[in-house]
Amino acid sequence: MAEIQTLSVLCEDVDGIISRISGMFTRRAFNIISISSGRTEVEGVNRITIVVEAEEKTIEQITKQLNKLIPVIKVSRHDPEAIVSRGLLLVKVSADNSNRTQVVESAKLFRAHVVDVGPDSLIIECTGTPSKLQALLDVMEPFGIRELVESSLTAISRGPKAMYPTRF
Repeated sequence: MAEIQTLSVLCEDVDGIISRISGMFTRRAFNIISISSGRTEVEGVNRITIVVEAEEKTIEQITKQLNKLIPVIKVSRHDPEAIVSRGLLLVKVSADNSNRTQVVESAKLFRAHVVDVGPDSLIIECTGTPSKLQALLDVMEPFGIRELVESSLTAISRGPKAMYPTRF
């Protein structure tokens, strides 16, 4: 049975690593739900968070294939119960003088922030789990969503253990 799995990949900060990883997924017909990359606490090392939906055997195969890529230092599968993961949502909502207060108050219920105000719209920023972000969109829908963009998930394991030993 297919399950959603979050993988963290530590790799050297080299040109083209995202292309190599996405190419590996394409060649083997694996599906990526989301992928994000960013720097880590160690200079020259990036962390790529990949969310996939696949069966156990396929997830094992993905992990093995990622470990074969030269710039990859370590691949880690996260226990869904032992990670903190967040995405970012920016949503432009129709809001004029008649409903602006209502839109702002609705956003506050989700700990979202208004980051831009226009004469007939607001841009709201929210971070959270995919279900929280979807719930915010559901509440904003009646006001009129003009535009939205959602980032990939970023995740980190709970507890004191780090994925990569720091150099301190």
